[in-house]
Amino acid sequence: MRPNLAARLGVWSAHHRKTAILGWLLFVVLATTIGGASGMVTASDDEMGVGDSGRAAAILQDAGVEEPAGELVMVSSEAAGGWRGAASDLSKALTATGETRKMQAPLPSGDGKDALLRFEMKGASDDAADRVQPVLDAVQKAKDDGARNGISVYQFGDASSEKHLGDLLSDDLTKAEFTAVPLALGILLVAFGAVVAALLPVGLALTACVAAFGLLSLASHQLHLFETTYSVMFLMGLAVGVDYCLFYLRRERDERAAGHDAETALRIAAATSGRAVLVSGLTVMVAMAGMFLSGLLLFKGFAVATILVVCVAMLGSVTVLPALLSALGDRINAGRIPFLSRKGTKGAHASGGIAGKLLRPVLARPKFFAVGAAVLLLALAAPALGMKTEQLGLEKQFGSDAPLSVSFREITQEFPGGPAPAQVVVKADGIEAKKIQDALAAVVRDAGKGAELTVHKSAGVAEIDVPLPGDGSDARSKKALGELRDDVVPAAFDGLDADAYVGGDLASSEDFSDQLSKGIMPVFAFIAAVTFLLMLFSFRSVVIAVTSIGLNLLSVGAAYGVMTAVFQHGWGAELIGSEQVGAIENWMPLFVLVVLFGLSMDYHVFVVSRISEARSRGLDNREAIREGITRTAGAVTGAAVIMVAVFAVFGTLSMQDMQQMGVGLGVAVLLDATVVRMVLLPSLMTLLGERNWRTPRGLSWLPRVSHGETPAVPQQPAPRRVPSGA
Repeated sequence: MRPNLAARLGVWSAHHRKTAILGWLLFVVLATTIGGASGMVTASDDEMGVGDSGRAAAILQDAGVEEPAGELVMVSSEAAGGWRGAASDLSKALTATGETRKMQAPLPSGDGKDALLRFEMKGASDDAADRVQPVLDAVQKAKDDGARNGISVYQFGDASSEKHLGDLLSDDLTKAEFTAVPLALGILLVAFGAVVAALLPVGLALTACVAAFGLLSLASHQLHLFETTYSVMFLMGLAVGVDYCLFYLRRERDERAAGHDAETALRIAAATSGRAVLVSGLTVMVAMAGMFLSGLLLFKGFAVATILVVCVAMLGSVTVLPALLSALGDRINAGRIPFLSRKGTKGAHASGGIAGKLLRPVLARPKFFAVGAAVLLLALAAPALGMKTEQLGLEKQFGSDAPLSVSFREITQEFPGGPAPAQVVVKADGIEAKKIQDALAAVVRDAGKGAELTVHKSAGVAEIDVPLPGDGSDARSKKALGELRDDVVPAAFDGLDADAYVGGDLASSEDFSDQLSKGIMPVFAFIAAVTFLLMLFSFRSVVIAVTSIGLNLLSVGAAYGVMTAVFQHGWGAELIGSEQVGAIENWMPLFVLVVLFGLSMDYHVFVVSRISEARSRGLDNREAIREGITRTAGAVTGAAVIMVAVFAVFGTLSMQDMQQMGVGLGVAVLLDATVVRMVLLPSLMTLLGERNWRTPRGLSWLPRVSHGETPAVPQQPAPRRVPSGA
């Protein structure tokens, strides 16, 4: 049988080592250099909009109406009017920075103990965060001076919050890099017991991430990205990059330990683990492509980022890795670590022995263990039945004690609707016509106190800022927004030739959630169909394809349940430095679904391929399962530990959505590699018996795909007897 694609790539790379290695290095350098020179283009807030809020933002953008970066500073005193001197000095200091405009007179609160300073940042709002530091310094000085006189100062606004977010993301990504990489390296040192063997997967994963960063910067000129996209790319790149190399390297070392020469061992690893890497990588990439169906720019960016980094990591694993293994030879075991080197060289067999002992009762009582594992996963998934999703506000996103959250909370309590008003945008050819003006006046009147009208005559556009009661995201705010959208605006413009939409932060959040709810079913249907077809073509079995989807859904459900328990209900949240926020970030369930469907295929394809390989050598179903599980136990365990460790790092970061993503993915991978792959999969396949491998008559045309049959271990020649006395 002709060698599969992975085997041909591996053999070619081993025979053309210099070309493969130098080609990889050249690719990484060029991608990084060109991508760095082009720079990354980030998406503006307007581009994120969908629904009516997106249409409102588009009208303003098409009309060339610049939305300035507004800032709010509240000065509070213990006595009514005690803020006057501090507010006056601060207003002068803010004006003196040269970065502010339209400084309004202090607006006193109802009890007279607080005053709100309102102003805008000069220049375009897109780069206001880069110029806000002098303003922040002036406010900080006012805080320090006021603390001695019983004066409190709080700041919140577009530029200050964006700068805080950008700095926090940068710090978190740096923390993740400097924590996750040493963790992965330490785990690999324990797994292999040799420095070179441990450095190889980490080095290839990092170079894959670096190259993918460059490619993503180029792609951002066509599809604008959000800053969180880079964090997601690094998380995925490091996890799958190390896993792919680990699978390949483990198999090569196993074959050497079994008695094969270096060239044969490498060829077997390429034909088996290399093929599993290709199938797994392709499955992950196609699954990630499902995010394009969400209709949201955020998910499109995630899709591009993850597809790029998985593709680069996959190609590196089946090309430059065989070349490096061939070049290193036995030097792959260089830098042996005392007390670990023996474990490292025999770790696969040791772990296989342990797995064999654990697997024995599972295969002996498959029904009991299948039901038990399924019940456990369903119990973990149970809290997800009450899952609530929302676009987490700043207080929930950064934590209730974060300075920005405190400022937002204090300002909204005294001046409701100030930081995040709703925005009614109207476009009409005759914007100055009496009927249109009457309609605008009606909206201002019915919207309540604080509504402000601005008319852009030349563009034929008008906008009305409408303060919302509540904190801008609670039930009161949502009710007021609903009345504005469903009653006030439609009634005012009924029968008029004008386009009127309601936008703003809360409106954008609601529209985003609505689009998510519409997009999740098409995305799921696409991913399920792709997974089914890829598994069907790979193993020629409908049963294996269907059970793959079922097992993945159990893992996803368990992840949902744990996320809901920890972050919505607060069970154990303090253990990871988080807190109960009462909801899950609205984009998280869809993201976790897509990523887990892709990542779980790493283990599933790797394990089932090894079982199929044993079947092709003539073993019966039960013995093939036993061999497949025990032979892959070491690699799956090592890969899972690394992936869980990487995700756990993200679970300790500052932002709530990063914490939810890290915990959800980490728990799911842990369960997937233990309960699912070591208990539920073998017990279920044992119960199904030969039905696992039957190809329906109607699908007999499916091609037979080689899973890389292992050649027999060469017989060593018998030692020649030397006659006594010779």
